[in-house]
Amino acid sequence: MNFRIVFALVCRYLFLYTRNWVRLAEVIFWPTMELVTWGFLTRYLEGRMGVAEAGPFTWMLGGVIFWDVMFRSQQGVAISFLEDVWTRNLLNIFVAPVRPIEYLASAFGVGLVRIAITVLILWALSWIFFSFNLLDIGPSLVPFFGSLLLFGWAIGIFATALIMRFGQAAESLAWAVPFLIQPLTAVYYPVSIMPGWLQWIALALPSTHVFEGMRGVMAGAGFSWSHFAWAALLNAVCLLLAGLFYHWTLSTVRARGLLAKVATN
Repeated sequence: MNFRIVFALVCRYLFLYTRNWVRLAEVIFWPTMELVTWGFLTRYLEGRMGVAEAGPFTWMLGGVIFWDVMFRSQQGVAISFLEDVWTRNLLNIFVAPVRPIEYLASAFGVGLVRIAITVLILWALSWIFFSFNLLDIGPSLVPFFGSLLLFGWAIGIFATALIMRFGQAAESLAWAVPFLIQPLTAVYYPVSIMPGWLQWIALALPSTHVFEGMRGVMAGAGFSWSHFAWAALLNAVCLLLAGLFYHWTLSTVRARGLLAKVATN
């Protein structure tokens, strides 16, 4: 893998954000609105239940920030691909000496930048307005964020492959796929409230183990190595399957001439 190519692609995508403030506002606006909404709901529930029972409701604010880590990492992959579609630059990328792994690596880099901006803003706002300091979670933040980052990349690769295969008519999948699994990933509630048969499906997602682990740390139960191990194992499986699906899809659309159709429609 040529890191100079990866860096050049990352710079190219970042230039798009600096030249169009609407793109940059999208990275900031929606996460902020979501945090404010859930923050006020948390305050309301705390007032209704009393200060002694307020602790569990801070899970919601943690869930908002953690969910955005996964969502932004997924968006970094899927939206980078769509940027090339919208600017009619996709064919230029694929006729250039750019390997698929380099193309994906640049999307991963863009996702990291998006996450860094969003998390810093959400951390500051949650601390200032809702007295929730993300850093109170401690060193567990690193494996939690890392697991969500990897799973977001896997979802982004999968969504990109679907858009590549079915064209611009499937653009909505870039936003729909993450929210399709959100109810199963137990962002704002524990897995235990789900029906028994649904819990097995939820626990097959690495993100579910991260959110369960986050709630455990915030409740004072300490870091769960079992949840971390399951998240790491499932992330490896998801990334492998997503990579294989992406490779197969790219080979298929190239063989059928569908890539040119996606790029020019």
